[in-house]
Amino acid sequence: MNILAFPGQGSQKIGMGKIFYENFNAAKSVFEEVDDTLNFKLSKLIFDGDIRELSLTRNTQPALMAVSIAILRVFLEEHKIKINQIFKFVCGHSLGEFTALCAANVLSLKDTANLLKIRGQSMQEAVPNGKGSMAALISSDFSKLDNLLNIVKNIGVCEIANHNSSEQIVISGHTKAVQELVNNSDKFSIKRAVLLNVSAPFHCSLMMPAQVKLENELKEITFNDPDLPIICNYTAVAENNPLKLKENIINQVTNKVRWKETMEYALDKKINKVLECGSGKVLSGLFKRFSKDFNVYNIETMEDLKKIEI
Repeated sequence: MNILAFPGQGSQKIGMGKIFYENFNAAKSVFEEVDDTLNFKLSKLIFDGDIRELSLTRNTQPALMAVSIAILRVFLEEHKIKINQIFKFVCGHSLGEFTALCAANVLSLKDTANLLKIRGQSMQEAVPNGKGSMAALISSDFSKLDNLLNIVKNIGVCEIANHNSSEQIVISGHTKAVQELVNNSDKFSIKRAVLLNVSAPFHCSLMMPAQVKLENELKEITFNDPDLPIICNYTAVAENNPLKLKENIINQVTNKVRWKETMEYALDKKINKVLECGSGKVLSGLFKRFSKDFNVYNIETMEDLKKIEI
C-alpha cells in the first residue's frame, strides 16, 4: 500500500463498523473511548440507531471518524505493523482529514472526537436551516463553469465546494443562488446537476462562523509531528509541519476540497496502491475512475479485511 484514504460525509450508514466492534478489542476500545469523550452513546446510534439522527452533522462527523480509526487499528494489529511501515501518505475527504490527523498521531482520538463534534455543530449552525444548499455537477467540460458562477453571484454566495474528479464538481452557497445555477446549468455544458440532501452549505464562505469557532478551539490543542505526511484538502500537497497542518485544517472549512488535485499529486508521486478505510467506497470509486494506474482496495467488512495482502 502507498496511500491511505478516509471517507467524508455521505458515507454513513447504520451498522457500519459493528462487526469489528463485536470481534476485535482494538475496535471496541475506539468506540468506547469516543462514547466516553462525547458523554453520549454514539456507538449505539451508529450500530442500531436512526439514519436521520446519524446523518445530523454533529453525529456524522465523529461517527465516520470512529469507524475508520477502529478498522484501521484492527488492520494494523492483525498485520502487526505500524502505519508508516506500509503507507507513504495519508489523506481524507473533508472530515476525513481529521481522521487522517488522528491516524498519523497528530491528534489524539479524544481530541479528534471532540473537535469533530464541535466542527459539525458549528457548521450546522453557521447558516439558518433552508438558507443554504449544495449541488453536484456532472460534466466532461467545466470550461464554462466560471461564467455560470458569475451569473448567479448577484443572487447570493455560490462557490465550488469540492473538485472531486475530472467529471464531478460540487457547488455550495445560498439556496436561491445554487437553485438558479442548477436551473441554468445545461446552457453551460453541464450534463447533469443534482441538488444534494445536505443540512448545510459546506466548504464555502458561508461557513466562516464555523471556521472561527474551530480556530478558537484549536488554540488550546497542540498538533504533534505526523507519523507520515498528510495530503491536505486545502493545498492538495503533502505536509509534515504541525503548524501548517493546523492552519490547513482551519482553512479547509471555508475552502474547496481539492480531491482531483490530491489524486493528481498521488499519481505524480508514483503511488499505485490505494486503501480506503471506513464506511463506503466513494473515494475508492474516484481513484479507480481517475487512473488505471491506481490499484484500489477498501476495508469496510470482515471479508475486505481478509482479502487484503500486504
